[in-house]
Amino acid sequence: MATLDDVTAKIRMAVGADSGLGKSLKFDLKGDGFIHIDGGSVTNEDAPSDLTLTLTLADLLDVAAGRLDATSGVMSGRIKLSDMMLAMGLQPKMGALFSKIS
Repeated sequence: MATLDDVTAKIRMAVGADSGLGKSLKFDLKGDGFIHIDGGSVTNEDAPSDLTLTLTLADLLDVAAGRLDATSGVMSGRIKLSDMMLAMGLQPKMGALFSKIS
């Protein structure tokens, strides 16, 4: 299984100079660490963000690979969102980002 460092490196490569999200995004990986994206910056800091997704590292990898539908993950409680409306607005942009890291 991929480590936090592996996934962070993949996301950093996918983000490049700018994530295209227009908002900051944090993945809270339930004790396995954090991945924070803000513009072109990708860190493992637990920094404030516009949107926080709380999920396991395995679930993040499953979403990126298309094995877990994000909407189903939210409905089943596997993914928690800090702001549902913002997440819905960013869904297409996050989908494009995820397609680059799978």
